[in-house]
Amino acid sequence: MNDAASASGSEESRRERLQVFLARSGVASRRAVERLIEAGRVTVNGRLVVTHGSKVGPGDRVAVDGRDIAATIEQVYLALHKPPGYLCANHDPANRPLARSLLPAAAGRLFHVGRLDLASQGLILFTNDGQLAVRATHPRFGVEKEYHVLTDRRVPVAVLEEYRAGCRIGGVTYRLSSYRLGPGARVTLTLAEGRNREIRRVLGKAGLEVRRLTRVRVGPVPLHGLAPGGWRRLTRREVEWFLRLRPRRPDSAATSDAVPVASS
Repeated sequence: MNDAASASGSEESRRERLQVFLARSGVASRRAVERLIEAGRVTVNGRLVVTHGSKVGPGDRVAVDGRDIAATIEQVYLALHKPPGYLCANHDPANRPLARSLLPAAAGRLFHVGRLDLASQGLILFTNDGQLAVRATHPRFGVEKEYHVLTDRRVPVAVLEEYRAGCRIGGVTYRLSSYRLGPGARVTLTLAEGRNREIRRVLGKAGLEVRRLTRVRVGPVPLHGLAPGGWRRLTRREVEWFLRLRPRRPDSAATSDAVPVASS
């Protein structure tokens, strides 16, 4: 191979898909980045890009809404104990406190992995790595999320068994992976998908009021040891666990009505 061919091959090896570049740079998850491209909000070297598959290299200028995006070299993975009353969002017109405001500014631009609703508390992950975000949230990877739930009265076993078999509400089927009854009105629930306000909807259908909901685990990452508002970096072993995940078999993947968020 001559020098020109070798240089060309080296340059090509440094190019990557536009979606990967933007997700790695902390703009948003890869799925959200794809929506930005489709909406015509991304340019490369001043030219609008509206289709997937484009590649960019070190010399290309990438912008979102006219703002230049610099490649992020360091990938950051944080675990936060979100207190109740904090919102999982990038901004809020009502000016409610944001969970991301509890993280150090030096961590850079990060996005939350899944969600917890305003009233819920517990473990939420933040990263600038879109690859890990997809593995942690997409139903086809089946990452377990575990919750400690306190209700206004003891949850009947019949309700939990129906939930585990598949509880259909408003055309959506919710399914529990496992449960463990605690003392009094406490119960531990484990989900392999997790959809918007799922636990509150299912228990509410049974006439139960959720008084406190705490997410205590996402995959191998535990909440244990983090005080409300506290954060830590994920360990190398935890990060590698997510990145080694492979999709479940198609016949065990989520159905078309699945929503890849964890906002129970």
